[in-house]
Amino acid sequence: MDSQVAPRGTPNQESRVGFAHSLRSFGVRTALVGPDGTTLTYDELTRRVDEAIQHLGPVRRLVLLTAAHDLDTVVTYLACLRAGHPVLLTSSEPPDTLIARYDPDVVVREPKGYAAWEERRTGSAHVLHPDLAVLLSTSGSTGSPKLVRLSAANLQSNATAIADYLDIRSDDRAVLSLPLNYCYGLSIINSNLVRGATVLLTAQSVVDPGFWNFVRRHRATSLHGVPYTFELLDHIEFERLQLPHLRYVTQAGGRLPPETVRRYAQLGRRDGWRFFVMYGQTEATARMSYLPPELATSRPGTIGHPIPGGRFEIRSDTGGDVGELIYHGPNVMLGYAEGPADLALGRTVDELATGDIARRCADGLYEVVGRRSRFVKVFGHRVDLDVLERRLRESGQDTACTGNDEYVVVAVPGTGAPDRVRALASAHTGLPAHRIHVRVLSEFPRLSSGKIDYPAILRGACPPEPAARSVRQALATVVNRQDVSDKDTFVSLGGDSMSYVQMTLALERLLGHVPPDWHVTPVRVLENRVSVKRATTVETDIVLRALAIIFVVGTHVGLFRLLGGAHLLLVIAGWNFARFALADRSRNRTSANLLRSAARIAVPAVAWIGWRAASQPDVLLPNVLLINNYVRQGATGYWYVEVLVQTLVVLAIVFAVPAVRRLEQRHPFGFPAAALAVATSARLLVDDTSGFPERAMSIQGTVWFFALGWAAQRATCGWHKLVVLGTAMLLVSDYFFDPRREALILAGLLLLVLTPRLPLPKPLARTAGLLAGASLYIYLTHYAVYPALLPYLPPAAVVAACLGAGLAAWLATGLLTRRWTMLRHTRTVTTRR
Repeated sequence: MDSQVAPRGTPNQESRVGFAHSLRSFGVRTALVGPDGTTLTYDELTRRVDEAIQHLGPVRRLVLLTAAHDLDTVVTYLACLRAGHPVLLTSSEPPDTLIARYDPDVVVREPKGYAAWEERRTGSAHVLHPDLAVLLSTSGSTGSPKLVRLSAANLQSNATAIADYLDIRSDDRAVLSLPLNYCYGLSIINSNLVRGATVLLTAQSVVDPGFWNFVRRHRATSLHGVPYTFELLDHIEFERLQLPHLRYVTQAGGRLPPETVRRYAQLGRRDGWRFFVMYGQTEATARMSYLPPELATSRPGTIGHPIPGGRFEIRSDTGGDVGELIYHGPNVMLGYAEGPADLALGRTVDELATGDIARRCADGLYEVVGRRSRFVKVFGHRVDLDVLERRLRESGQDTACTGNDEYVVVAVPGTGAPDRVRALASAHTGLPAHRIHVRVLSEFPRLSSGKIDYPAILRGACPPEPAARSVRQALATVVNRQDVSDKDTFVSLGGDSMSYVQMTLALERLLGHVPPDWHVTPVRVLENRVSVKRATTVETDIVLRALAIIFVVGTHVGLFRLLGGAHLLLVIAGWNFARFALADRSRNRTSANLLRSAARIAVPAVAWIGWRAASQPDVLLPNVLLINNYVRQGATGYWYVEVLVQTLVVLAIVFAVPAVRRLEQRHPFGFPAAALAVATSARLLVDDTSGFPERAMSIQGTVWFFALGWAAQRATCGWHKLVVLGTAMLLVSDYFFDPRREALILAGLLLLVLTPRLPLPKPLARTAGLLAGASLYIYLTHYAVYPALLPYLPPAAVVAACLGAGLAAWLATGLLTRRWTMLRHTRTVTTRR
């Protein structure tokens, strides 16, 4: 290892980065697009970089650059790389600790123009090693001023490797919303400039409609996110977006659950883009491994294999095949810097001990199975729990810190001050206050060795804190301020890109929508919008399920006559089958999921119908066994449950065949379209007898409604939707010889296909959710309730009683299930102990 000290002097070849010198070779191709749509070609970018170099001067200086999502930030960054000035990238408001510790020669803050540069001296106060190019904070943000020292060779090699395995092309257009001072965000700039591609800069979040307008307007071919980004994409129903130019999606910054990896890989395969899951650390410039998209569905729990030019080593104290993951490659940092003197050092490390415990699988892929040191990653930011504990104790507060990849848990003794601890922990970690959970304990739990039992603290951690009840409370929580006035705005209180996404979710919940100008709107105005707009949005299938069960009960009671509710429930069941049951298609999971779904319906149905059979002469054993639609001897009212359970069981058998799963995966719309054709043909097997309405109540006569909902959910583009709606018109019209019944089903399907969410006043939204959740229990129990009450009460009161009885049965069943689960868990833990 070379730890030599470098001389002062002018920029030199060793400190320059290749891709910063080759910009002009791409000529008139578009290099950058700013948030306002301003474009720079590579020729124009080169001229801007040359101009910035003139202002930087001929003597190497340490430049601290605040990284905003704008053209000037990228120009200044590239000028530093090309001229050999080491650049310390930091967030949009540079922390005083970094300026005080490293004493930069030039400070470039967010305001535009060279006049705003703070040139603190014409030369440099530091000895800067020739190889030093970039300084970045580690992914942990525990308040430590320790920086990662990256060389020109680190940046160039990693950018080239990433461009190779992602197959970045000159006509690619990468949208970048991640922070530029974050190694993942910076690598998107580097790897695309290497290939002469275009980078689209935006500070908007994926939950902002403006983000997707920007993506479509500029024909983005790649998206990039951390795990939380994909939570937000799920929230906005990303799978329904039309992104015809999208070519690939990447994920890094923390572990994504395997089921999410698989689901996005399948979505990409459906829509024609590739999904890359990547693993990296700032200490390796950006990325160390990637999982090839073709393996994402079969090996979603692994980190793949090393990037081109890199290699992994498993280092075990016991010589086993599980140990600490060590990375070797040209992108491994020079070393750390903890003060200005370290800027003179050359290479002090030649390998990277990741701190992750991993194993090499038989197929050559690597899998992370644990962590060696005590740190967690929240929002892609690594928090060293030992350092956090030490910092809090230095602040006069005894604590025990633990956590997971969702939040940090801080335990304090009974005399502790939770609010103060939360504020301190938030300040030390840089995490929003609502990601810090404080537990007040009489004493810390300890192991037999006397050491603190951190797993016990984590197991007893409270769930996420209750949602804010007002915009003011939400804003105070998100920005960690208690003194929010009427005139304050998100921007004025220092909101950033991390708290931005949290606040948009809170506003959607509180207001029912996110105003386009919310970030600069005073709290008082936003609060008034709450009082004006009291609606929220609810998924359409939930509203329809609630309405359908009301139609079923109301028609049976005689309050009104509106048939078709049960058949609409079958359409919704097919919709939810496609949305949920087929989301996980691992080797044995799909069929198992379907059988579990069938059991969740069959078990309460058999229990209830069995009890009814003991007292009602028309409820017979075929009803209890859920086969009366074949035997035709018992009560006909339970046909919907029979058809649904039988359909799920048949599908579980069908999807147990691997070839079928693969075929459905390759043809997500064509497969249900074919299934609808088969189900429609099954109607030919139905004989329309007078003794039993087989045509409308048997699996042969009604499974096509289920298939119709399945195809509707997979109709993600315009012509698919037209096909589904046109087919529905042909199949439903005149099927019942009841125009009102047919219109009800068609209207429900139209809403499902065209309107994913419906605005409702909050009380109605809550009511719809309860009735939809309890719909099975209402369907089962109302046959016992309304005959007993109808002779004594008006129909409206009987309908209300039926709904209430089913709701009570659902809630009681849920409570008993939870208690049984908790009892089993307690017994399991006791047995293990």
